[in-house]
Amino acid sequence: MWSLCFLFSLSDLILVFASSAKHLCPPDQRDTLWEFKSEFSVQELDSSWWESDLKTERWRNNTDCCSWDGISCDSKTGTVVELDLWDSSLNGPLRSNSSLFRLQHLQSLNLSSNNLPGILPYSIGNLKYLRVLKLRYCNFFGKIPSSLGNLSYLTDLDLSVNQFSGELPDSMGNLNRLSELQLRYNNLGGNFPSVLLNLSELTQISLSYNKFKGMLPSNMRSLSKLAGLRTLELNYMNTRIMVDLSFLSHLKSLSYLDLSGNDLKFSSTLRLPYLGFLYLSSCNIVEFPKFLQSQTRLLLLDISVNQIEGKVPEWFWRLEISRVNISQNYIREPFPLLPNSTNYLFGSDNLFSGEIPRTICDLVYLDRLVLSNNNFSGSIPPCLSTYLSVLHLRNNSISSVIPEDFISNMLISLDLGYNRLSGGLPKSLINCTRLQFLNVEENRISDTFPFWLRVLPNLEILVLRSNEFHGPISSFSLPKLRIFDISRNKFTGVLQSDFFAGWGAMSLPVVYFEGDSQYRFSGVGKPYYHASVALTNKGSNMKLVGSGFTIYKTIDISGNRFQGGIPESIGLLKELIVLNMSNNAFTGRIPPSLSNITSLQSLDLSQNQLSGKIPPEIGKLTFLAWMNFSYNRLEGPIPQGTQIQSHNISSFAEYPELCGVPLQKTCGGGEGAINQEQEDEDEEKDQVLSWTAAAIAYLPSVFCGFTLGHILTSYRHDWFMRI
Repeated sequence: MWSLCFLFSLSDLILVFASSAKHLCPPDQRDTLWEFKSEFSVQELDSSWWESDLKTERWRNNTDCCSWDGISCDSKTGTVVELDLWDSSLNGPLRSNSSLFRLQHLQSLNLSSNNLPGILPYSIGNLKYLRVLKLRYCNFFGKIPSSLGNLSYLTDLDLSVNQFSGELPDSMGNLNRLSELQLRYNNLGGNFPSVLLNLSELTQISLSYNKFKGMLPSNMRSLSKLAGLRTLELNYMNTRIMVDLSFLSHLKSLSYLDLSGNDLKFSSTLRLPYLGFLYLSSCNIVEFPKFLQSQTRLLLLDISVNQIEGKVPEWFWRLEISRVNISQNYIREPFPLLPNSTNYLFGSDNLFSGEIPRTICDLVYLDRLVLSNNNFSGSIPPCLSTYLSVLHLRNNSISSVIPEDFISNMLISLDLGYNRLSGGLPKSLINCTRLQFLNVEENRISDTFPFWLRVLPNLEILVLRSNEFHGPISSFSLPKLRIFDISRNKFTGVLQSDFFAGWGAMSLPVVYFEGDSQYRFSGVGKPYYHASVALTNKGSNMKLVGSGFTIYKTIDISGNRFQGGIPESIGLLKELIVLNMSNNAFTGRIPPSLSNITSLQSLDLSQNQLSGKIPPEIGKLTFLAWMNFSYNRLEGPIPQGTQIQSHNISSFAEYPELCGVPLQKTCGGGEGAINQEQEDEDEEKDQVLSWTAAAIAYLPSVFCGFTLGHILTSYRHDWFMRI
């Protein structure tokens, strides 16, 4: 019996080995792939937010390449038919003689989200069996090669989010099997590509955000021949011409339509196909389109940034659309009664007035409510603090206190700035473990600093500006914090030398990702609920919106009553861009560690009681475009550096003891000055040792914070995402 089992097992093993040997990829294919790997460097971005999948780093030579990550082979011949190296941190241009083009049997190629700066080689047309070609977000530039027209089997082409320019080649009219075409976010120009209108198999056309010139072609009606078209994106193509929507009536399969940024022409009797998603933002619409009355299957509607006036018609809410964006219009009425199906409502920048009705608490599916920049008054319905992920009521006339019952961990973004709120900041916010954005600026909140916020692992932006917060602030750790604004309050006391030691995100470089970075906060051209923050930068007030949240790393503690020295640990924040510590009572010397903040562009230390010399190392900050040291007690030479010496003399006002350019007073020197400098240097070394030790103590908590943040934060998650 045992021998029989052994024979069966041996037989199975032989079959496995025989099968494996049969499907080994040919040596020439393996060598070609290995050569392709060597054509690029692999440089993973230093980021706590996202880790690339370094597929080629796991390849092993002299092994079956069909088992390599990202490789699929033909089951009969063993030839490579699919190469998927999406987001593999490949760096370097795709050369015209690349070994890639020797993989003649490739049917699917995906190199998206790699850094391949350069021209897309004409040789791409040699891969004549390609069915899928995805080169999204690769930093290609120049013209799209006409050789793409040779890929007659192509069904899916994605060249989005690059820098392609010029006109589309006429040869693309040869792609008769093409089903999905995505060219959004490029610099394509010339006339609208009429050649595409004859590709009868198309189910998706995405040409958004290009630079086409002139008018849309008169033969747009040819689109009606595309019976299988499901997705049509022609938004913001730089064409401003009246688009007659009547051609859409024949597209019975259409479910996703985006014509934003075009002027529309439509009759009152127009009937569109039953759509699921409709974007008509910035189309100069002056009233609610009546063709919407027949859209009983609509899930999402965007008619923002138009000129719609008056009230919302009653029939509109009977449609029970779950996601509605009517922002930036002229709608004037009390807040409407919403259908129970409402999931997202974006109604900012209108003329809504009165109180937010308590009936809103009956909307059990409501997840995001954005009503900023209206005329709402009264109080915030308590139920809004219990289940929303986004609540923005910025710039209204809402009074009373902030609701106490923040019990949900779903809240991501809370913006209550520019109202008349009083009382304290509710401690129940500690339940909101996903909270990333908290802004209560320009209210009447009276409270001590909310140290309990340190338990929120994902908090990135904290703005308490212009309230009545008071009392001292001790050291705390928020490892993801990137914008910290507590200016114009009544905070007091001394900031400990290790105060900034636990702020790890300000030590990391800005990292850009497709679907993240500029998209993450800007909404990719869909400004549904831009969060905004008022900041002081380079001496002027500015409003930070959109991609600025990703770019800026800011600290503003100006206009308080802080005393003592500026913490040496400020030098740990090497990626900080704006630092404003003006209008306090800081004393002592300016810490030389400021010179470690190599990304610093704006520095304001004015109106304090600082003494001693300006550290000469500050002259090496090449990005420092604006600074203000005025109204202190500084002395000695102004540091040498183009940025400083070319600065306005007002930045050094009220300094009788300062000398050197840009001031007219010249500097002298002597043995006494040298001895004093040596004493200063010894003192600074002692300070550096103390705050460095404190920073080391913080490292474990910072590391844990970033690790937890990576687990909880998805690469594709957007704060200000398309709805």
